Amino acid sequence: MKTPKPESFEGQILALIPSLRRYSRSLTRSDADGEDLLQDCIEKVLSRRSQWRGLNLRGWVLTIMTNLSRNGHRQRQRAPTVELETVENVVSAEAAPDPLERSKLEEALNSLSEENRAVLMLVVIEGYTYQEVATALDIPIGTVMSRLSRARQRIGERMKADNVITLRRPK
Repeated sequence: MKTPKPESFEGQILALIPSLRRYSRSLTRSDADGEDLLQDCIEKVLSRRSQWRGLNLRGWVLTIMTNLSRNGHRQRQRAPTVELETVENVVSAEAAPDPLERSKLEEALNSLSEENRAVLMLVVIEGYTYQEVATALDIPIGTVMSRLSRARQRIGERMKADNVITLRRPK
């Protein structure tokens, strides 16, 4: 298969895939579901290419992914299923340097609302500006700033709370 030129529509989409993959995983909280969301998004983008107005491809694709995630979340609420991740005694492929720290951070991230987590991931991990996030999520820039502030505050509180160790006093 021939690789598309970087300046072509397909080439620009290919360049966005690493950041889209990270964003999809943060929205779904799962590697497998994140990959599914990424594939659905790319499929929709390519099939709706004629609807793109040529202004901000990254913002357009992020909007599509966010909407697909929201729609999928609504569908899952209507028909709950048992997730594969709930199965016990599954061997992990990777070993984290500090598994407790990683699990604390994961719990803290998962405790955030979907809206706050999306803003946090786009600004902090992906490096998008507040304006780009506001455009992609179709919300005011002030809402982006307040959601980011609340998300950072909540993460900080959760990480501090999980690290408190009570010591006994010697007699």
